[in-house]
Amino acid sequence: MNEQELKSMVEKLLVDMIGKAGVNNIVNEVTNKVSGASSVDENGCIPDITEIDLKTQLLVENPHDREGYLKMKQRTPARIGIGRSGPRYKTITQLRVRADHAAAQDSVFSYVDEDFIKANGLIPVNTMCHDKDEYLTRPDLGRRFDEETTKFIKDKFSGQKVLLVVGDGLSSAAIEANIKEIIPAIKQGLKMYGIEIGDILFVKHARVGAMDAIGDATGAEVVCILVGERPGLVTAESMSAYIAYKPTANMPEANRTVISNIHKGGTTAVEAGAHVAELIKLMLDKKASGINLKI
Repeated sequence: MNEQELKSMVEKLLVDMIGKAGVNNIVNEVTNKVSGASSVDENGCIPDITEIDLKTQLLVENPHDREGYLKMKQRTPARIGIGRSGPRYKTITQLRVRADHAAAQDSVFSYVDEDFIKANGLIPVNTMCHDKDEYLTRPDLGRRFDEETTKFIKDKFSGQKVLLVVGDGLSSAAIEANIKEIIPAIKQGLKMYGIEIGDILFVKHARVGAMDAIGDATGAEVVCILVGERPGLVTAESMSAYIAYKPTANMPEANRTVISNIHKGGTTAVEAGAHVAELIKLMLDKKASGINLKI
């Protein structure tokens, strides 16, 4: 039975049940409603659902202990107290999950703005990856530089005891959200210990292991790379600081020291910067990092 035959059969059944006039009335009513709903407000604006603070949003109907629920929500970014519609999420919850997921995807596939790089005095280079697709599918290329870039890094940054590197990593949003605050905090902290840092390197398509190639090229005693973390549904602005004493190619991962979850809802950029400076001073004194660093 094709579509037209099915439509004819339904119309015949309706006519038999409520008569021709009744069918016409239904058709007219549906047509009027559809026509009325099709109007568009050209000046209208849909509210940004991501501006809702999840820690204050309680969607459970008639909760037994509302205040207890809200106290729990203040202590975790987890999506609790979201209620349900039958066995499913409520529409607003489902839309928020999709919006947060979209923000995470955008952060992975977007680039740090070139004007932002210039404004913060960063010197840009690129790993051996040519685009985001290659970066995501070839992590090994994100840890290496071609001969020309390696020579540039060696000529420009050799001689620095402490080398600070910024890498876009898996979240450009994390870099743009935290760099302006964390770099001054690191510089100020190191200055208190009598340590000055020179130019700061920016690495496009960077993996954490890029710091090893940079260490080999420059001979720096300590290399610190600030890199965007893989974004999740809680935030797309989380950054990590990986620090190592005399990093070299094929260095064990256990020789890195890391401060993670640097964002406004975790360890703030200013606090993390002070901690990074303290760790760098300790590494220079102990001549070790990672599990070899005895604190």
